[in-house]
Amino acid sequence: MELTIQIEGNVCRIALSGELDHHAASEARTRIDEALREDPSINALFLNLSGITFMDSAGLGMILGRYRVIAERGGRFVLTGASGYAERILKMAGIYALVEKGE
Repeated sequence: MELTIQIEGNVCRIALSGELDHHAASEARTRIDEALREDPSINALFLNLSGITFMDSAGLGMILGRYRVIAERGGRFVLTGASGYAERILKMAGIYALVEKGE
């Protein structure tokens, strides 16, 4: 899995690619949480899943956990680029009832 983080003002943009399984979700959780801890002014998180080829329940848990962090800050959480397999998993889990779906 590859993960890139860009922070612009109070907006954090993250792009993930590859498989978001147990191991990768743990790494992503750690890296994203570090970025959010380092800058408590971040109140918008855009998570781009366009490069995700596989995602399991650990990936869903990672997404929901980061949503909670941003929600506690009164912020905005947006998922973008999900398609195919990842999109089906997100829809089945009802994630879009909680987070915004961006383009």
